[in-house]
Amino acid sequence: MRLALRELRGGLSGLRLLAVCLVLGTLALSGVGSLSGAIRQGLSDNGQAILGGDLEARLTQRSATLAERAELAKLGTVSEVLRLRAMTGRPGSDERSLAELKAVDARYPLYGNFTLGNGVRLTPGTAAIAQAMAERLALKTGDPLAIGTATFRVAGIIDSEPDKAGAGFGLGPGVIINLADLPRTGLIEPGSLFRANYRIRLPAGESPIAAVAALRRASPDAGWQIGTRDNAAPGTTQFVDRLGQFLTLVSLTALIVAGVGVGNGVSAYLDAKSGTIATLKSVGADGGLIFRSYLIQIGVVALAAVIVGAGLGAAVPYAMVAVAGDALPVPPALGLYPAPLLSACAYGLLIALAFALWPLSSAARLPAARLFRDAVEARAWPGAWPVVLIGAAAVGIAALAVFQSEDRLFAAAFIAGALALLLVLGAMAAAIKWLAAKVPRPRNMLARLALGNLHRPGALTRQLVVALGLGLTLFATLAVIETNLDGQIARSLPKRAPSFFIIDLPTDGIAQFGQVVRTNAPGATTRTVPSLRGPVTAVNGVPVARLKNLSDDAWILRGDRGLSYAADFPPNNVLTGGKWWPADYSGPPLISIDEVAAKALNLKIGDTLTVSVLGVDVTARIASFRRIDWQSLGFNFAILFAPGTLEGAPHSWMATVSMAPAQERGFAGAMTRAFPTATVVRIKDVLGQVSTILGQLSAAIRAAGSLTLAAGIAVLIGALAASRRARTYDAVLLKVLGATRGQIVRATLLEYGLLSVMVAGLALLLGGGAGWYVVTQTFKLTWQPDWGPVIATVVIGGAVTVLLGLAGSWRALSARPNEVLRTL
Repeated sequence: MRLALRELRGGLSGLRLLAVCLVLGTLALSGVGSLSGAIRQGLSDNGQAILGGDLEARLTQRSATLAERAELAKLGTVSEVLRLRAMTGRPGSDERSLAELKAVDARYPLYGNFTLGNGVRLTPGTAAIAQAMAERLALKTGDPLAIGTATFRVAGIIDSEPDKAGAGFGLGPGVIINLADLPRTGLIEPGSLFRANYRIRLPAGESPIAAVAALRRASPDAGWQIGTRDNAAPGTTQFVDRLGQFLTLVSLTALIVAGVGVGNGVSAYLDAKSGTIATLKSVGADGGLIFRSYLIQIGVVALAAVIVGAGLGAAVPYAMVAVAGDALPVPPALGLYPAPLLSACAYGLLIALAFALWPLSSAARLPAARLFRDAVEARAWPGAWPVVLIGAAAVGIAALAVFQSEDRLFAAAFIAGALALLLVLGAMAAAIKWLAAKVPRPRNMLARLALGNLHRPGALTRQLVVALGLGLTLFATLAVIETNLDGQIARSLPKRAPSFFIIDLPTDGIAQFGQVVRTNAPGATTRTVPSLRGPVTAVNGVPVARLKNLSDDAWILRGDRGLSYAADFPPNNVLTGGKWWPADYSGPPLISIDEVAAKALNLKIGDTLTVSVLGVDVTARIASFRRIDWQSLGFNFAILFAPGTLEGAPHSWMATVSMAPAQERGFAGAMTRAFPTATVVRIKDVLGQVSTILGQLSAAIRAAGSLTLAAGIAVLIGALAASRRARTYDAVLLKVLGATRGQIVRATLLEYGLLSVMVAGLALLLGGGAGWYVVTQTFKLTWQPDWGPVIATVVIGGAVTVLLGLAGSWRALSARPNEVLRTL
């Protein structure tokens, strides 16, 4: 300890690189963990406000009956909220905007505060609008606003809407009116698409689970979809968890990359201390004393670095709220979250131990005489027990990553991939050295010198290949992910996508709809389909609530599903199992379902699904499976009924309209005048919202990846620092033999260039594979890479690396022989 502290008083020198690498890696891990924890805590703390109550019972396309309302009232205080979509605009104007309409009763909200920016209250005949709606239609307080067949006065701009996060993705800005005003709009008709939400505030001490059980016993056939305050926004929670897991693994990548920098930094530090170590051994210090002394120094610096990194990571939620608070799904619960901070510190210390033990043990085992001439001596084998310790640290890192992950298989695959990447790069370095030694010697002196530098004794080819390979592979991976996210919209769209979706067309208005289209958009093509909604309530007679361990692909069981019926096989579908029914079928209920959902539920032809349609359970036998092209942007239904089952149920129709871009202007207004209760959705507007969300996702990945890239640059600097003394001696000896600095620089450029070209190809292959896995398996998106920017990123990264290598070696290449020779 005395020797270690005395050495540290002399300065950190090479250990600065170790500290920088660990700070970057620990910052990334602790920052992502703290932000995820703060968002999850925010969801938990505000569960009642986000849900709107302790309990929420939902119905689709119908309101609760008097008997059902009575059962709800037995549980506690009830607030009724209806959600639907509607077209809004100034009265008399053709400009219309799609809105997410919410009609609330006098008890809304049961939890939290609903406020307007001007402090007034929502009164009968008035509407509260979102800021985006005010900007889109140039509205201000007191202006008239047409909704359906009614006209309202704008009460003000929504300032606080406590249950907004629980609503999920919306197609338009929000508008809130009084529930008593909803009938005036004409939007609620038989078959209209709306959702009735009944929020319940339970008495103090009452369990939501017991209340759910009581409600299901009292109304077993109501078709309730029930949520509780413990999981108020399941979609948001799942998204935060999945993105948090991915960003955690990205950050762990940064820390592993930083670990390579730790190894290089320790090597450079010990290289600078070789004279001190040799002197200590000459006066009787054994290898164990040397090992312990320098391990204490490394440990002290590593501990300080991870504490600094964790401290900076703890501030990430505060920084995110200040910089991008509006982009977060819920306000984070700001505070100190020890678990991710301690986890990041543990990762950092284990990484430091794993990567520092090898060079430290090698230096401790070298005899004093060999240390005095270590510039030309190969490092010794570190011994068996340091290798065992390195293995134990690696196992500890893997165990932490796997057992802290929600998806342990994915985390294990990531760890295996990171280890495989290091092994592949190590094998590539060995192959490069072997090839460089075997190929015929070039006649050009500089080429011969560059080739010799790749395989000579003491060559740092392995360190440079690993550092360069990690950096370029990360460049390639992030570029592949970025281009996929950017291209999800532009390159996934069919060449002839519909211009508009029309929702809630009345059954008796289909002929008039066709006339409106022909008048306002001659030559436009249309397609109409019947539209209903309802949840799947049972699979082969087993209630959905009893099904456990469902995969993400079993999404048809979560919430309401769009339903329709068809005699003819739908376009953009492929029959993959069973048979399609005859066009004049009139037998027992049959359905055709999405093949992915069928596989997730282990369904086969002949099995049954029970669907609640307007509160009536309909059990149908599966007749066929279909592969659905969801990117066609047409009407695609995961569940399609055969004719003869749903026609008698009250329902509306949906339509797609495809027209020339020049015809789109004014079409929404014409449709709204003809059908005030219909909803017109412009495809470009929806895709713009999706692009915004993907852009935010891309920004999050870019932020986490930037720390990874910074760690990769630090690794490269560390590799150059570790080779600085050897490079200096090489340059001096070459100058003594008559070489000029220009010749040495060109030989160094050629050496780094050869390495960059060989490593770039491998990095492109590995980065493409890693990016494919993240895009298709983690984010469940379509594989849509743009290889031009990816290749350019790798090429530019390789070129920058070569220039950084030259810059890092410039001091060594510029060394004066007389100054250096006096130090030998």
